[in-house]
Amino acid sequence: MKPKFQNSLHFINYWEKGNGKELLDWSNINPDFQTFQKFAPLYHQVDNLGDEVVKETYLKLPYNEASSLIKKYSENPISENEEAPESLKKFFLQTQDIPDWFDEKLANVGARFCMRTGANGLIILRDFTLMGGYDFAYLNKPLIFTGALKKGAVKRLKDTLEFWVHVTRENALKPNSEAYQLIVRTRLMHSYARLKIKEKTDWDFQNWGEPINSWDMIATYTGFSLVFMQGLKKLGIKISAEEETGLFHLWKYIGYLLGIPAEFLPENRQQAVEQFYWWTTIQDKGDEDSAHLAQALLQENLDNTIYKHPFQRKMLLRLHQSMNWHLLDGEINDRLQIPKPRKAFSIFPKIVRRGNLVSQKIYLRNFQQYEKLVEMGSLQQQKVLDDYIKHTPKDFHY
Repeated sequence: MKPKFQNSLHFINYWEKGNGKELLDWSNINPDFQTFQKFAPLYHQVDNLGDEVVKETYLKLPYNEASSLIKKYSENPISENEEAPESLKKFFLQTQDIPDWFDEKLANVGARFCMRTGANGLIILRDFTLMGGYDFAYLNKPLIFTGALKKGAVKRLKDTLEFWVHVTRENALKPNSEAYQLIVRTRLMHSYARLKIKEKTDWDFQNWGEPINSWDMIATYTGFSLVFMQGLKKLGIKISAEEETGLFHLWKYIGYLLGIPAEFLPENRQQAVEQFYWWTTIQDKGDEDSAHLAQALLQENLDNTIYKHPFQRKMLLRLHQSMNWHLLDGEINDRLQIPKPRKAFSIFPKIVRRGNLVSQKIYLRNFQQYEKLVEMGSLQQQKVLDDYIKHTPKDFHY
């Protein structure tokens, strides 16, 4: 396997002129080809343990029976002597066994950082991480092949938000906790989707690797750490060295619980930028499917019933478009067919940035004020999630 797109214009523009250059400057590294050789095999590797569990449950038993079995061992500890399918026992013994390298205090630093970002964090997740991710054509093929466009962006956004909020709370990741259960369901959902894609579709293994492969997974969760921080910096959010280390550690553990080999997960910005750089050499630029996903995310503003009046929804759409153009490279906005905001709305990101710079002078002065910011930010995020849950139909199935 070789870097396919390293000489392509979209790759060069991103890493020499766009957000990629910003990442390289921030990390102060020169990408080493040995990193590509280390990570490339992951493009054809998957979570075999999760796949075996799905084969023994959702593909073998009635849905309700399979769900009850997963629920039982997600909510309660499992032992070596448990009378359960061997794959299921192995899966839960692995996920409830806390590795020696995990530092809960450090992960909590990362969690408090996520919480204190408040609405800013949610803006970045939506308008930078998620929308920007659509420009990587191959990464998004599982979404297309599993019919995500037909299911609608409202539900997809709710699911992503629910996952992120639950796993980024302080002390959230203990075995059998609510966040742990959500991670288990997400991991098995990935396995179920992968097995169905391989069974029922004409998947292009040569170009796209395995469906939901380990390297794509690492890149996805790098979006929740490295790219998340990059976007927040664009909105004026200051990040301490301890917060940065804590955030990487938090997502290393979450990635491990999701079935990604821990030794490949980044622990700092240098490692994250390095592997992300080489991953983009095998990703084509956004295509027609990418544009459809982007348009569905924009349309979500108008479809969602959280805001009652059409003028409120249109205003929200314009504000998110202004954020897209502030955060993403212009070339990517054009490829995803995101309309350029009117001048009146283009100042919105600048207002947000200015407000953040002022508020941080108040709340980053001492520990007590910092904790108050964490509390307020967490409440903001929980309120948005509650609204999404209230306004999204409950029709989820594997």
